[in-house]
Amino acid sequence: MGQTHIRRLLIVGAMGVVRWVVRKGGSGNRWLAALVARIPKMVAAVALANKMARMIWAVTTKQEDYRMA
Repeated sequence: MGQTHIRRLLIVGAMGVVRWVVRKGGSGNRWLAALVARIPKMVAAVALANKMARMIWAVTTKQEDYRMA
């Protein structure tokens, strides 16, 4: 569940990324492009927000810098 304000900010940010992917017709991130192609945009945005939240949690608990995989 978490804090509603942070959750809302993550979803708003993810929705911006999803809109950009839809408008540009793809992205460097194949996972997100495939997700947007097969499920509704809002569901894809929530999935992306969840993924971002898990990355943020991992970075803060390990106290490391973000490394792109």
